[in-house]
Formats: sequence, C-alpha cells, structure tokens
Amino acid sequence: MSVARPGRGFENGPDPAGASGYVDAPPRMGFFTDTSVCIGCKACEVACKEWNLVPEDGLVFTGMSYDNTQALSANTWRHVAFIEQPKRIEVPATAGEDVGVAPAAAQFRWLMSSDVCKHCTEAACLDVCPTGSLFRTEFGTVVVQQDICNGCGYCVPACPYGVIDQRPDDGRVFKCTLCYDRLKVGSEPACAQACPTASIQFGPLDELRERAGRRLGGLHDEGVVEARLYGHDPEDGVGGDGAFFLLLDEPEVYGLPPDPVVTTRDLVSTWKAVAVAAAALVAGVSASFAFGRR
Repeated sequence: MSVARPGRGFENGPDPAGASGYVDAPPRMGFFTDTSVCIGCKACEVACKEWNLVPEDGLVFTGMSYDNTQALSANTWRHVAFIEQPKRIEVPATAGEDVGVAPAAAQFRWLMSSDVCKHCTEAACLDVCPTGSLFRTEFGTVVVQQDICNGCGYCVPACPYGVIDQRPDDGRVFKCTLCYDRLKVGSEPACAQACPTASIQFGPLDELRERAGRRLGGLHDEGVVEARLYGHDPEDGVGGDGAFFLLLDEPEVYGLPPDPVVTTRDLVSTWKAVAVAAAALVAGVSASFAFGRR
C-alpha cells in the first residue's frame, strides 16, 4: 500500500482513499447509528474518552434534559443527545373499545442519538487545511494529526456539520478519528464495542448501507413511517457520509443540517474567476500604459 499524497476533497467519488493516492486500500469503513435503539446510556461517550484520553468537558448541569455535554466539541468526540419531544400517543384499542389517547403526562417521547464526526466523502476540512494536519486514511476516514496542527482554525467554519472544534488552551483542533489506531490492528472503534444495544454499528460502508436499508424497510413495515436515513446517499451535497444515521424525525430535530453541502464546492471555480479577473485587470492596466505613451 502506498502512502497517500496530499489529496483534496473534490470529486472523490465512491473511493476517497483511492482518490487520495492509496493503492490496494482496504474497504472503506464507517459507522451506521440506528437511533431507534439508542437508550442514551452514554457508554459510547465514556469509551471514547477513555480510549482516546479525551479530557473531561465540564461535568456541568446544562438544563437540557439529561444531556450534560450538549454538542460535539474538541473534548466531546461522541455526543449523545436527549431530545424531549411532545408527541400525541394513541393507545391501541381493545375489543369493543375505541382508540384512546395516553394520559397527558405521557404525551412526549425521548429521541436519543449518538452524534459523531461524519467522515465526509467530500471533506471541506481536508480541503482548507494548510499544513496537512488533516489527512485521509486508507480506510477513507479523516483524521487530525495534532502534532502538526498550527491552530489556524480554517477547518472549523469549513465543516458543514459544525463538528471540528479548537481547544481554548492551545488552539489546536480535535475530533473523532474513528479510532484509527484500533482500525490499523483490526479492532473496532471503542464506542461501537461499548454500545450495549448495537445502536452504533461499525463495518465496511457498503455493507452498512445495505443493512441500514433493510432496517429502514422493516421499520416502515411496522408502521414507523417517520423513520429515515441521513447521510447515506452518495449523491448528497457531501458525497455521502462515512458515519450515517437512521432517524425517527427530521434532521433539524437532532441538530443536523437538512441538506449539508461541502463548503469548498465552489472553491475551484471561484479561484478560476479570480484569476481571470486578475488577468483582465493586468491586461487593462498594461493597455492603458501602452496607449498613454502614444
């Protein structure tokens, strides 16, 4: 296997590792998070912190249900959201009775979801990094090398999901690595291994997409018509995510953008337009001097 050349995220297609220069790379690996079976135990958060030596993130009471971390950050690479949602709940009818409605106290549901870096196919963070600190691995994931991160912060606004964050004490950025060190020795990421309900599933991305499609079909057959997949489509604005989700409501309910787009999508055309404008300006100035001397 060759060492990847400094690749960019434009038009990576279904094989971002190959587009980055890897030869005979292993299958692209990723996460499928089935939020319908997440119980909010936060075992994934704890396992991630323990394995990756991620510092504690405040341990404060936020007032946001049982969520004490609120969002992904430089010190929270896995975040379990607790969403308390008002919901009309119908009670199934018994023989000879009409369908009833649950008591007012039961008119809500909890939506729980373990969020993580999406490891985009078209990764804007990778495109804007000036030092090569962010790189594509042979597994198709995106990893930060903290030892050469200069703290410029360009990647922070470039991420369409708001995943990457800087630590205030030194300015460097940190995020999920999909446990790159474990992948290299054939082990699954710590969060997936710790998940007690198989809400977080790890494996070759193609297999996960097939599994997710079957799971979605099963939920629809059971009447859970609001279930949907998020980030699985290679034709979306980021070329599909390496970490995708089964949701039980709109993406916005989970704090996810409904239609993410790689923020560097127009970067090449923009620079081409700038170059054309600069050339036209130089030509105009040169022409004015030439005619001015006559």
